[in-house]
Amino acid sequence: MTEITPTGCCPPFDPAPWDDQIIEWSEKLFIKDKVFCILNMPVNFGQVMTRIMTKAYISGITVPEALCLSHHTSKWNMDVYLAVDKEMPYSENIKMSGKFYSCVYEGDFKKTGEWCVDFEKKVREKQITTGRMYMWYTTCPKCAKVYGKNYVAIIAEIK
Repeated sequence: MTEITPTGCCPPFDPAPWDDQIIEWSEKLFIKDKVFCILNMPVNFGQVMTRIMTKAYISGITVPEALCLSHHTSKWNMDVYLAVDKEMPYSENIKMSGKFYSCVYEGDFKKTGEWCVDFEKKVREKQITTGRMYMWYTTCPKCAKVYGKNYVAIIAEIK
């Protein structure tokens, strides 16, 4: 991100382009990193985000949409995928292609379980078969407080 944001941190999030949408990506580029978790609770998420955003900035890489997907691989690890505009040296660069279904939710993170149940219901109603599911925490807790909204998008691969 190269623009100045109202908070100096996370940009405001517009849920409309992401809510109840099918999105198609063709080799969308991400930098992959890992977050340590204890029983699915991220421990060093802020440190990891600071590290990869700093590396991106130093490398002259921008972060379109401030898109960062999280995927729990176990109770002890969460992979994060930061969307970037070009490959980053000395990093794990990942390209994602295909169709993805996205829904946006708003509220406290403790509602994540409810959101996942609702997401699965919507997927069944649309008769979509999904694969890997990602969470996009669109703002940090401090920015969510300033903006008055805590949006989280659930994005799942469509098989």
